[in-house]
Amino acid sequence: MRGLIWLTLLFAVAAGFAVLATFNHGQVVMLVPPYRIDVSLNLFVLAILLLFLALYVIVRILRNIYKMPERVAAYRNRQRSRRANIALRDAVAFLFAGRYTRAEKAAREAAEQADNRGVASIIGARAAHRMREFARRDAWLADAQGTNLEEARLLQTAELRVDARDAEGALEALTEMRAQGARRMQAQLVALRAHQHLKQWPEVLNLLKVLEKREALHPALAAKLKQTASEGILRDHRHDADALLACWRGLPADVRLSPRLADVAAELLVSLDRPREARDIVEASLAEHWDGRLLRRYADCAGGDALPLIQKAEQWQSGHPNDPDLLFALGKLCQHQRLWGKAQTFLEGGLRHTDDHRLKVRLHLALAQLFEGLGQTDAANRHYRECALV
Repeated sequence: MRGLIWLTLLFAVAAGFAVLATFNHGQVVMLVPPYRIDVSLNLFVLAILLLFLALYVIVRILRNIYKMPERVAAYRNRQRSRRANIALRDAVAFLFAGRYTRAEKAAREAAEQADNRGVASIIGARAAHRMREFARRDAWLADAQGTNLEEARLLQTAELRVDARDAEGALEALTEMRAQGARRMQAQLVALRAHQHLKQWPEVLNLLKVLEKREALHPALAAKLKQTASEGILRDHRHDADALLACWRGLPADVRLSPRLADVAAELLVSLDRPREARDIVEASLAEHWDGRLLRRYADCAGGDALPLIQKAEQWQSGHPNDPDLLFALGKLCQHQRLWGKAQTFLEGGLRHTDDHRLKVRLHLALAQLFEGLGQTDAANRHYRECALV
């Protein structure tokens, strides 16, 4: 449509010039002694226009010939850039598809274009890392240079190193990243994994507080990690009872009420000959969470006198009359206090009310030791045999 309009305009202009030329009777006289040339003005104007057009065409042809190498070079650059961009897209697709060899090959082609080199190097590093080619991975990361790529390079370095169990190298990269003023949620998640590998539990707890506020972790995962870190802190102080208690009191209140963590703390305190503190921890946790493992641990917190613990456990029995773990704890406490008859009654009651194989083993072993202490060898041997067969 546009061509038709231009053609119509061209014919209109030509018709206009033809009409005007009919009213123009001027002449142009050119004197070139001894010659005289008379030409109509219309023909002279037409000749000038044609000469101008011819000169314009010649100049354009000469200019194009002169610019030909530059235009060829620009064309080749465009083609290279196009191929590099296609290779970059292929590299991303192959990486996400798990075809790491092809992803690295495509990244190498994309890196031939200077504008793509930084991003292509990061893609190549991730592909090489997945193939466990750590030397090539580090070479790729070293080439990941470019505007606004420093943070990406450092974060990818940290993430890939922590994935390869190189926690120290990951923390070095994160430290360099923080020195440049960058703090990212992803960097904190990587740091959390690195500190976990290094068993630096105080740092893990500090990071968990920050990540929980930013809702970067699922609550269940955060609770599990917090419990693991707290347990690690307690076990790091397993040789010093006072330091262990200080660490215990420094833990968050919700963590201290965890049955598993209370069991660990009580176990460590009992091994350090601090049964009174272990008993307080177990009783406080049982007041919030009725848990079988804490009841079994309660039997180890007697110290020199088990009577207060027996009285406390009998109070619990009114609300849990047939709890096998409570019966086991009462039997062990009565056995510790040399109340043989009551110990036998509680332990045998625990056997009648439990289906837990591990608890049955404990109950049979406790009864075997009880009868062995009383000199009833046959009964002791029977329970030892039942203990082995459960």
